[in-house]
Amino acid sequence: MEKVKEFLEVDKEEAERVSRLPVPPHRPGFECSFYEDFALRGIRVDRVEPGFVSCTFKVPPRLTDKSGNLATGAIANLVDEVGGAVVHVEGLPMNVSVDMSISFLGTAKPNDELEITSKVLGKRGGYKGTIVLVRNRETGELIAEGRHSLFGRQASKM
Repeated sequence: MEKVKEFLEVDKEEAERVSRLPVPPHRPGFECSFYEDFALRGIRVDRVEPGFVSCTFKVPPRLTDKSGNLATGAIANLVDEVGGAVVHVEGLPMNVSVDMSISFLGTAKPNDELEITSKVLGKRGGYKGTIVLVRNRETGELIAEGRHSLFGRQASKM
């Protein structure tokens, strides 16, 4: 238990760095929140087809853990965002994540370029399932595989 407590503790320098981050107010629906801007800055959409999205993401140093690897929380965020983007319907509210399962299979370092692909596995009513693969673009190594379940309004059939 002490090791966990020690791992989760933030030292004075880290706390000071976080307290200096500028957090401007935002207008929901009109601009990115601090969280979206911080976590998704640098993601580039390469290809969009019905039921498929492909993105590129260069790992920024700000999203690494104490070992210098892309943080697992950042990977989970990418799975959530790209898995949600593939089922989003313009004009409808974003879908809500119901369940996510992620297998962390490798690591990524700062400046590694990642390829993130998402594909719709199926839909039933307002429920959708996606798979998200995160690969090192240069080596082809699979960094993570995520299964993402979402729920949201359906587009009108009229």
